[in-house]
Amino acid sequence: MTVVAEGDVTRPEFEAYLDVIDNAKLYAYRKLFDGSSADTSMGADNILAVGVRMRSAHHTRPVGPLAVVVSEDKIAMVARILGVLAAANRPMRVFQQAGPARDWILKQSL
Repeated sequence: MTVVAEGDVTRPEFEAYLDVIDNAKLYAYRKLFDGSSADTSMGADNILAVGVRMRSAHHTRPVGPLAVVVSEDKIAMVARILGVLAAANRPMRVFQQAGPARDWILKQSL
């Protein structure tokens, strides 16, 4: 599953993305989230809430590998979310370019 985000990503938009994953039961799929052309005005509380929601899926079902692409100035923010998800039993990695992220995610077993 590949998602490309552009512009300001709001919490309701990210929640809608998570709803799609929930409703279609895509937890175990490989996921590439390309946010290299995106930004967010979400504050720390909203980012933490999104991370907690994502982590809750890890307790009830297997989850697939996750590759996240962001610009260099967003790595710290993404690292906070991935820190919340660190307990997950799945490969996760942050990239600055989509090509290497795509190559990596396709090599990950399900």
